[in-house]
Amino acid sequence: MQFHHVGVPTTIERPGEFYVKEAGVHVTDVAEHPYRFEFLRFDPESPFPEKMQKSIHVAFTVENLDAALQGEEVLVRPFDPAPGLRVAFIVKDGAVLELMQNL
Repeated sequence: MQFHHVGVPTTIERPGEFYVKEAGVHVTDVAEHPYRFEFLRFDPESPFPEKMQKSIHVAFTVENLDAALQGEEVLVRPFDPAPGLRVAFIVKDGAVLELMQNL
């Protein structure tokens, strides 16, 4: 498991956002921020849970997403937000974590 980024919910539109239709969220590119922040601006009808929409999350890359999810409290089941990327969100010790697998 390796640190990837910090996700920060926002209501402010940011330059360079791209839209993840399945999640109903506009996100920024973590590579464009010096501290690897990803800003997330959720649509009012986003299917993501309120905890996800209102909480900062920390993201990690994992070798095997299915294995990493075993025994965890899954907040958002695995989905593919971009080609070659599969992600899921869990709650660990009250904190929201994103687990990411490059395919």
